[in-house]
Amino acid sequence: MEIEGDVDVNKNKIIMLLGLAGFIVMADNWVVSPILPAISQNLDIDVSRAGLLITAYMIPFGIFQIIFGPLADRYGKKQVITSAMVMFTVATGLCALGSSITSLSIYRALTGVFAASVMPISLALIGDIFPVKERQGAIGTFMGLSFLGQGLSMAIGGTIAYFFNWRGVFGAYAILALVPTLLLLKNYKLLPSEKNPDSKLFAPYAKLLGTSRSLYTYIIVLLEGLLIIGSFSYAGVYIAKTYGFNYLYIGLIMTAFGIMSVIGGRMSGKLAAKIGSRKVLSLGLLSAAVADIIIYQYGNVLGMLILGIALLGLGFILTHSTLLTRATEFAQKARGAAMSLVAFFFMGGGGIGTAIGGRIIVAVGLSNLFLINGIALIITLFLSFVMIRDHVVEADESKEMISSL
Repeated sequence: MEIEGDVDVNKNKIIMLLGLAGFIVMADNWVVSPILPAISQNLDIDVSRAGLLITAYMIPFGIFQIIFGPLADRYGKKQVITSAMVMFTVATGLCALGSSITSLSIYRALTGVFAASVMPISLALIGDIFPVKERQGAIGTFMGLSFLGQGLSMAIGGTIAYFFNWRGVFGAYAILALVPTLLLLKNYKLLPSEKNPDSKLFAPYAKLLGTSRSLYTYIIVLLEGLLIIGSFSYAGVYIAKTYGFNYLYIGLIMTAFGIMSVIGGRMSGKLAAKIGSRKVLSLGLLSAAVADIIIYQYGNVLGMLILGIALLGLGFILTHSTLLTRATEFAQKARGAAMSLVAFFFMGGGGIGTAIGGRIIVAVGLSNLFLINGIALIITLFLSFVMIRDHVVEADESKEMISSL
């Protein structure tokens, strides 16, 4: 294994740098939704056909989560993430030039491919840089910054589209993406990079999924994505239906999710050190469950709605940062692969949860979706006690689960 870079790296600087990249990527992840009507009108196509742009992005985004992790393990994390951010910036800029649904779909697909690198590789880098006692706080900060981008995405996209046009949205995002890309290039030598030339592309996945400790963790991650992201995906629709607000106001309200993700991320490490990671995981799932029930019961009261969305963000970051910290211990030499599986199951769960949520809404109504997800989160909380019986985070990194990958 080869280790490059200055040993005395500025950890906080790296977290902020990776967090900025995550912010842009997660904001881009949701940018099409608020501007879909404008795209369909400008290209003179049905909204249902324009919706293919979301599919064109999400499919490669999901598939390449699995590919980038092993590539980073073999060729170096900083090498792969820097190259991918350069291509992500270019692809985002090309979206502003799309002249048809075909060309725009191709550009969005390319954006999805390279966006898929940021989450798993950033988390693997954090695992390389931070000792386990500091890792949950670092992961929480990174994820909080990243999901602040998701929370602000609708407001940013809707505002730019309102005052300019949909092409301006992609142009603005390309300019924003230049910032973390140039910072990665500027600080390239400071970033550590571990290489494992003997790493296999898919062999680590078989071992990770074949071991109960890691498999059960990924199942909880899947359920977390299914239920928390499944709820967040329809929060904007709920606000629009209940209050009739425009995208700007909807985005501002949903920013509560991102703000609490940042706050919770900053406190998660200290909280885990004080009360233990097991309790932080339970607190996260319970907070998300309470959030859904608040939205179901009191969502027609604006203050309570904002509280529910904020609690959903807090529940997400406490749960996810704990599970991610646990996953960083699974395989040091294949940490990229381990993080890719977390991203794959989480995003995949979010996609499944959104699809199932749509059917639930048709069957029993929008409000009942939050009640069902809240109850399911309580069940997931009890399930987590069965599936994760050992310490959620080991204090001794020598107890690495899979050392032969």
